Amino acid sequence: MIKFVTLVLLSIFVLSCNNSKNKEYSAFEKQLKANKHPGKKLMETNCYVCHSPSASHEDRIAPPMIAIKKHYISENTTKEEFITAMQTWIKNPNEEDAKMFGAVRRFGVMPKTHYPEKTIKEIADYMYDFDIEEPEWFEAHYNEEKGKHNGQGMKKGNGKGFGNGYGKQQSRLQFQNLPYGERGLKYAITTKSVLGKNLMGSIQKKGILEALSFCNERAYPLTDSMSVLHDAIIKRVSDKPRNEQNQANTEELKYIETFKKVISNKEEPNPIVKELDNKVHVYYPITTNDMCLKCHGTPNKTIENKTFKKLKALYPKDKAIGYNVNEVRGIWSITFDK
Repeated sequence: MIKFVTLVLLSIFVLSCNNSKNKEYSAFEKQLKANKHPGKKLMETNCYVCHSPSASHEDRIAPPMIAIKKHYISENTTKEEFITAMQTWIKNPNEEDAKMFGAVRRFGVMPKTHYPEKTIKEIADYMYDFDIEEPEWFEAHYNEEKGKHNGQGMKKGNGKGFGNGYGKQQSRLQFQNLPYGERGLKYAITTKSVLGKNLMGSIQKKGILEALSFCNERAYPLTDSMSVLHDAIIKRVSDKPRNEQNQANTEELKYIETFKKVISNKEEPNPIVKELDNKVHVYYPITTNDMCLKCHGTPNKTIENKTFKKLKALYPKDKAIGYNVNEVRGIWSITFDK
């Protein structure tokens, strides 16, 4: 009898260990799968400039992506329905069709952007299947809002991931461990996020004219500060610069033309990486959306007359006008040590 009980206990212990290992292995597999999903990188590249998970509750300029997921996905929402909803909204963002009324009241309707349908599909596919990074303040904010609505109007969007905190762990990875192209892209995106947060914040609080003053006075110092942070040379250059210091050189002009072809073909751009001696050079396009046209579009059409006058006063040799949406206005030119 004692031998039988011992055998049963041993079997239970072995099974328990195996189940624990299987669960850990399963979670690890899902982490790898999420990390390799193309939608993850596309979301970080295209969405985090405005929907940053690292922005504080006070400084944010748009809701984080996790909030979008929770508003759009309920227990009965299929992946196909979610993908269609995301593609429909991106094609034509407007106040009437908005599901996040509080965000529209605070931030306004997002500017129209022209991403390839495949890009939006990949991002939505990733959002549906995996947990995405949450700001530290989000859970408390979400529960407070949910309480105000008595549980109504705030979708769950849960049960589609593999454990909280994975995104936060990923965000702590050092950029130096990434391949050169991704590393340079991270430098560009984080700099773009800092500039975008300050620019959009200025527009939302003070209007376009004050935003012009920000660009004129603060864009260079902020870019330089990010260069110091990343120990890299970070530049924004163009074939039609607003500031003469942003004129692209001969090699950069070639890459601008390359990216123009990629964007005109409605393809997702990839960083261009060039290695020379002990240096790495990474290039990535800067494209226009509806918001950009308020300062880079057509005078007396998308650029108001008072805005155009201030532009001429600040930049007498300005060439950065005449753009339409989804055009290459310039490129990020990033240089760092191997």
